Amino acid sequence: MSSMRPPAARPCESCPYRPDVPSGVWAHHEYEKLRRYDAATGEQPTGLFQCHQTDAESTDRRLCAGWVGSHDATHLLALRIGILTGTIDDATYQAALEYVSPIPLFATGNEAADHGQARLTEPSTAADRLITKISRTRSDLGTQSDITTPPS
Repeated sequence: MSSMRPPAARPCESCPYRPDVPSGVWAHHEYEKLRRYDAATGEQPTGLFQCHQTDAESTDRRLCAGWVGSHDATHLLALRIGILTGTIDDATYQAALEYVSPIPLFATGNEAADHGQARLTEPSTAADRLITKISRTRSDLGTQSDITTPPS
């Protein structure tokens, strides 16, 4: 049985791939993860990128809609490995391949990371609101600083 569901119909309100999400919502290292999926297929991470709205081990976890929408999913190594190992099933794999975001997304993980990291030390009021909401939703993140800790 697979453990990861298909992407949501639209990227969530805190998705780092959305240009309309305020900068500084996620920690520096979370934005750095986005860059690695821009690499050539064989050099990409092998782990699936899940939506930030659910706990890492939640039974409700799903593929990040922004992640699959910003990339040509046929070139995502993690999806290929996921289908081979059974981490995702055929329906989830097919949904990722066919996914088209109904809202604008950054064209690359690098663009998304640059935007997200621009205001890490001075997040806006809108970013602070999202951080508070996420810290109430995600029990696996601990404190609010676990979400937004800038690099040392």
